[in-house]
Amino acid sequence: MKIVSISISKKKGTRKVPVEEAYLIQDYGLEGDAHAGSGHREVSFLGAENIEKARNQGLDVTFGDFAENIATSGIDWGKVSIGTRLKLGDSAVVEITQIGKECHNRCAIYYMAGDCIMPREGIFARVLKGGKIRCGDVVRILYEPRPLHDPFERPL
Repeated sequence: MKIVSISISKKKGTRKVPVEEAYLIQDYGLEGDAHAGSGHREVSFLGAENIEKARNQGLDVTFGDFAENIATSGIDWGKVSIGTRLKLGDSAVVEITQIGKECHNRCAIYYMAGDCIMPREGIFARVLKGGKIRCGDVVRILYEPRPLHDPFERPL
């Protein structure tokens, strides 16, 4: 599991531009990114595999085109739970806070790319610990919430 792309934008509603490295700021997001700000959606993630799938379906897209901050390889984001904590690179730590998002209108990304997969496949997180991240950095799972148990199950 690793970071394959890091992207930032100066304005919202535009494609993000890939960079080789960036700094995650605690309780804020990626330094220099228009979408950064305190809250539960400080950083966005998308699987490189999802971007490749969109490309194979005929969309002319690449990293940053869906306004994702970090594209990863080797992570099945569909199986990651809210509350999961991930270590990015040597020091940064994020906690998954939202899976997908609701789009009320078709955004600029939709019109530029021909579709937007972020509402279906995007993952959002808050930054628990800041640090520098780079393309190629390893992503490690630090904590996964336990699955909920049947309320009628007796404790052991």
